[in-house]
Amino acid sequence: MMIESQNHAVMERYDELLDGQDQPRPIARALWDYFHKLPKEDLAARVAAVDAAIMTAGITFTVYTDAGNIDRAWPFDVIPRMIEFREWQRVERGLKQRLEALNLFITDIYNERKIIKDRVFPAEVLQDSKNFRDACVGFKPRLGVWAHVCGTDLVRHSDGEFYVLEDNLRVPSGVSYMLENRQLMKRLFPEVFGRYRILPNENYSAQLYDTLAALSPRSGDRPVITVLTPGIFNSAYFEHSYLAQQMGAELVEGADLVVGDDDCVYMKTIAGLRRVDVIYRRIDDDFIDPEVFREDSALGVRGLMRAWKKGNVGIANAPGSGVADDKVVYAFVPRMIKYYLDQDPIIPNVPSYLCMDEKDMGYVLDNLDELVVKPANESGGYGMLIGPMSTAEDRAKFADLIRANPRNYMAQPTLSLSTVPTLTPEGIAPRHVDLRPFVLQSNRSFVTAGGLTRVALRKGSLVVNSSQGGGSKDTWIVEGDS
Repeated sequence: MMIESQNHAVMERYDELLDGQDQPRPIARALWDYFHKLPKEDLAARVAAVDAAIMTAGITFTVYTDAGNIDRAWPFDVIPRMIEFREWQRVERGLKQRLEALNLFITDIYNERKIIKDRVFPAEVLQDSKNFRDACVGFKPRLGVWAHVCGTDLVRHSDGEFYVLEDNLRVPSGVSYMLENRQLMKRLFPEVFGRYRILPNENYSAQLYDTLAALSPRSGDRPVITVLTPGIFNSAYFEHSYLAQQMGAELVEGADLVVGDDDCVYMKTIAGLRRVDVIYRRIDDDFIDPEVFREDSALGVRGLMRAWKKGNVGIANAPGSGVADDKVVYAFVPRMIKYYLDQDPIIPNVPSYLCMDEKDMGYVLDNLDELVVKPANESGGYGMLIGPMSTAEDRAKFADLIRANPRNYMAQPTLSLSTVPTLTPEGIAPRHVDLRPFVLQSNRSFVTAGGLTRVALRKGSLVVNSSQGGGSKDTWIVEGDS
């Protein structure tokens, strides 16, 4: 069942700003000249200013460890990533196409299940889905959209082309860091912006507001929108508060909301109860409503699912959307695009081996030293095996895990991720990157101009997650050469 089989042998890496002779590509000439002419003392001072600005603004993320939760300053690299506008236009079309197909799939899975009846999608994948919600069967949300916000992870391979690595449809995070990265660069390197025509990304918060407002069950009045957070100890709390402030929405916890006898959601205020129209929830399904999901949850709102299913409140992303946020389901997205839209995928998947298939599992077990193995529902870079960097003990452990639960594992070739020059303690050196653009869909679609570029700061590392030692860069979509 090898999905989207292609020849993807690991090749020489592709650097996005430098060519094979370590000369700047046309798009990067002005940037390269700027950084090489900038005195070392001046560059060091600006880097120190960036670090100070991050600390002052409280831009942090949380690392969960056995010893406790550790708040760390957001690691930011000052050399931006650049992508040509003409190339980005194709990526943008591909991202919109992908999210449209995913939303059609989720509606189908909770209703007619035509894609299963037509043998395009295996029923056994759904049967063992951790994120399938029985409470959503037979329901169709407003506008037919389940995943209103999607963070799709892209990688550029050594052939220079972008590939989709995974889709994040439950509570995708990182957009606040994308926005803050741009502000940091503008504040501390303003003269660089004069050398390029860079597409702005500051309109994301307004676009997110419009996306959420379209879900309001009431027309006419300005909708009451809330951002539902688990609280200050959540790793993405900075983002929750940031987006609420940017949109003019209310930041709330579960205890701040109540479902009334009329099955409407109300927010507790000093002036009394105020009806809520839309909830941008940053809490996993399991915790949003103890009446339906986990009874011991203190994070959600009792009765929230009742209010949502009666059309009295909009929720983004909709409960149940995580059924498509599964690394095994991911392998079938190209088929979904063809099935629902009658189109070929604009952006291809990374080839995938599904361990639930006996032949694929045999191949994976025989080649663990060459593959990247992922559990179906983990995130943040946890639970993975990167074969070329693993030990014999690591591989033996994963072999046992795969045999015990084949449905929970899939594998992909170890791609030669593209690199971008990065400032390191030893000077400017190549580091591997990925890209998370954010795609919005309700009554219309929107894609961020660029996205969150995550960079593996450790030499040779392919793991870009901040929780695993990664950092980030500002991403520039540039119109024309400098």
